[in-house]
Amino acid sequence: MTDAPLVEARELRKYYPVRVGLLGRRRGAVRAVDGVTLAVHAGETLGLVGESGCGKSTLGRLLLRLIEPTGGDVRFGGRSLLGIRARELRGLRREMQIVFQDPYGSLNPRMRVGTIVGEGLAIHRLGTRAERRTRVHELLEMVGLSPDAAQRYPHEFSGGQRQRIGIARALAVGPRFIVADEAVSALDVSIQAQILNLLQDLRTRLGLTMLFIAHDLRIVEHVSDRVAIMYLGRIVEVASTAEIYSNARHPYTRALLAAVPVPDPRQRTSRMSHARLVLGGDVPSPIAPPSGCAFHPRCPHAEDVCRRVVPPLVAGRGGHAVACHVFPADAAGKE
Repeated sequence: MTDAPLVEARELRKYYPVRVGLLGRRRGAVRAVDGVTLAVHAGETLGLVGESGCGKSTLGRLLLRLIEPTGGDVRFGGRSLLGIRARELRGLRREMQIVFQDPYGSLNPRMRVGTIVGEGLAIHRLGTRAERRTRVHELLEMVGLSPDAAQRYPHEFSGGQRQRIGIARALAVGPRFIVADEAVSALDVSIQAQILNLLQDLRTRLGLTMLFIAHDLRIVEHVSDRVAIMYLGRIVEVASTAEIYSNARHPYTRALLAAVPVPDPRQRTSRMSHARLVLGGDVPSPIAPPSGCAFHPRCPHAEDVCRRVVPPLVAGRGGHAVACHVFPADAAGKE
């Protein structure tokens, strides 16, 4: 891993208008992503964690410019993706790919696997037909499938095998950056482990940079170099994986850690400090988020300033960044 960011989000926002009535008058907006600044460094895996509906998947698609942002900027390799022409963006599509959550819904049931995996090669006109066929067979073997799978249809495979097909499709054009959007959440636990090991192996072999989106902190711990915690469209904490799991600062992060089941009694003591943080209430509406810190209605440590002022994401020692008035980043390690 190098220090240079490969992908950067700068004050990135995505608002979806809410319209009502026969005339479709705008009555507000869903703030799916609300001012996110984040960097993914070349060669690293950044885990992105949060509850359902917090904006994780939307952020992943914004970084690939699969959807257009309401505001802010996305930079890839130092270049803004918002200021380039369609032809240039088409060329950059080879550098950025996505693995979707649903291993069946993301595959065209009417297309053979060989066509699905090789579609990107055909679109970008990479190689002859024979070379593309050879490349497809190599990719299928790389993800643990037989080359004979190219002649079959998606419904003939299990969920784990379909996700391997999705991974092969994402790798076909030789990308540098992969967004794995809840790539194992729809799979059985035993299959999850196989796919995670495959992703880690491919990252090492191919030198990939990855954004791994998940809601399960157990999974993120094993695949990520750094972890970013997202709540209601904002990043509330970013740190190395070891720092997040040993010295989490933000109350929301601590609550997420407290909810992770630890089967080994010998390991429970290291996380007992998080055990008392049980969240109450529901996640606020992204249409009308609370004033100040969006987490304050559910936070047992909230103070008056939390209700009035939005806490900035401030980096402390070692790059540990926290958006919290009560537990700031510069106090990390003092408790």
